[in-house]
Amino acid sequence: AALYTAVSALRTHQQFLSVVANNLANVNTTGFKRSYEVVLQAYKADGLGFDSRHQPQIVSKDQIQLKPGPLIATGRDLDILLNDSTVLGMNAPNGELAFTRRGDLRVNANGVLENGAGHVVRGDGGPINVPPGFKVTIAEDGGVYAYDPQQPGIPQPVLIDRLQLRDASQTPLARREDGLFRVDGQPSGADFASGPVPTSVTSKALEGSNVNAMGVLIKLMEQSRSFEQSINVI
Repeated sequence: AALYTAVSALRTHQQFLSVVANNLANVNTTGFKRSYEVVLQAYKADGLGFDSRHQPQIVSKDQIQLKPGPLIATGRDLDILLNDSTVLGMNAPNGELAFTRRGDLRVNANGVLENGAGHVVRGDGGPINVPPGFKVTIAEDGGVYAYDPQQPGIPQPVLIDRLQLRDASQTPLARREDGLFRVDGQPSGADFASGPVPTSVTSKALEGSNVNAMGVLIKLMEQSRSFEQSINVI
């Protein structure tokens, strides 16, 4: 029984370290959100001598922590910081709806608004297309305005779309394989109703990663010691 428990512990260490390593690797990634490393589930061990034995087993859920990261003022018109628990709807690489906190936006060669990772931003009408040669600004409520800088006199910005914003304060999110977020417990690509907190953005600023590098390093040391103890038991 002691050997079985020790081997099970080694497996949980591996799951924990993979999530923690991903968090640490993204300590400088814009808008990155750390995950809850592991959760406990009751597992019934069947077999000889285990007919009525339940033991806690650690599993990785990779559920997103929306704790805000530091504000980084940039002065760039297309940089936005998503306030509170606001998340931004995106087109995932496979075309599904996904969400992100990364707000370093830009207009690509096709005139479509995307973020620094190349994911297309969703508006109320789908992908947001910017007229050629136009400049874009983003309002606090997510309104996307465009104007022609060659227009005589004072340029008059025109609303062309609104960012697809959702408040995720009451909705658990999990990380997809492509790094974007999905609704935990729902089919991939599912949308969700915005929560009670009003959605908003802060223009000309970005959000830094909410990963605390020192805290993660301490956890890695603790897990290393626990791993050695399991090896000694075996």
